[in-house]
Amino acid sequence: MSKSICIAVFLAFFLTCYPGHHAVASQWSGYVALEGRYFWEKSLHRDQREQNGSVSFEPEFYHEWDNGSSFVFVPFARLDSSDSERSHFDLRELNILYLADSWELHVGIGKVFWGVTEFIHLVDIINQTDSIESIDGEDKLGQPMIHLSIPRNWGTLDAFLLPYFRERTFAGKNGRLRPGLLINTEQARYQSAAEQSHLDLAIRYSNTFDDADVGIYYFNGTARDPLFLPEFNASGIRLIPYYLQIEQLGLDVQMVAGEWLWKLEALQRNSDDERYFAATGGFEYTFVSVKDTNMDLGMIGEFVWDERQEGATTFAENDVLVACRLAVNDAASTELLTGVLQDLDSNSKLFTLEASRRFGDNWKLRLESVIFIDPEETDQLYDLRDDDYLRLELLYYF
Repeated sequence: MSKSICIAVFLAFFLTCYPGHHAVASQWSGYVALEGRYFWEKSLHRDQREQNGSVSFEPEFYHEWDNGSSFVFVPFARLDSSDSERSHFDLRELNILYLADSWELHVGIGKVFWGVTEFIHLVDIINQTDSIESIDGEDKLGQPMIHLSIPRNWGTLDAFLLPYFRERTFAGKNGRLRPGLLINTEQARYQSAAEQSHLDLAIRYSNTFDDADVGIYYFNGTARDPLFLPEFNASGIRLIPYYLQIEQLGLDVQMVAGEWLWKLEALQRNSDDERYFAATGGFEYTFVSVKDTNMDLGMIGEFVWDERQEGATTFAENDVLVACRLAVNDAASTELLTGVLQDLDSNSKLFTLEASRRFGDNWKLRLESVIFIDPEETDQLYDLRDDDYLRLELLYYF
């Protein structure tokens, strides 16, 4: 991380700790996890295995003062048996929250999520995706930021200064779930001459109108999803990530209507190379207390549209998702989510399953499976056609 961010963190820590502010809460929590992944098909590339194991560790330290200000420290580490790129360390959070009477200020490394839909989170742009953790794109790297939040009765205004860019992570040579050509992250290129030190800016307005939660934002800075340039050398062809400068307008809406939950995410992105519109939206209908039990069953339908079509940097550009979510509502918090994403331009499908259950007060078991069905050669998922997998993770919370 940049030296300026570290200085800012400790300066904020000092200001928050001035005499008269006393600690009222301080605690450690977190988890350690054992993970195993099994791939049913033989790998397409040499030196890849049909199974691998890893261990991850994510502790959290939280400290609060009597004025409501707080300090959070969340490191993350994973050690993987097969992929050296997946063995990595990150600071998910390291920040101070200064709580004033009419505004809040976060300084340091933080995580911010924007979005409402289940499968594709188009408008989520503050944090970079940690793609070696999972294919779902929901794991994020910590982002250096200064975040000012101003809540009012007319809504909440959030402003962000992002002084350092985090590059996306990718699986290495021995890792599964990687493209056919290796990605050379060491040679990443940028449209901005400032490269990773470019100062990104974002501002967001959010409010609740009756039964609808609405958020709209403007972002100016480095795109989180890179383009890829071919690199030719003696060992063959590799891909180099190239990060554009963009302006982006984003909108997310979620509305509750009885058992119905309606969702929408949309964006307009401008760069020197292109201008395009993309959106995803749909519904979730929940059957409460199915057959007079404690279980709730949600039926989910979503549609994804990207104006770039085959030129999109995401694998879903004209797709429909059909899924169901089962909440058993038992003491073990048993949950199941399964669905199929259908490409409307081909026979390509993506089947996903996620399940979890607690055991006792400290243990939790997670299961995840992804199956790639009939991807065509022009599909971004074609390189993963033999990477169907089952993932089991046992977590101990402390």
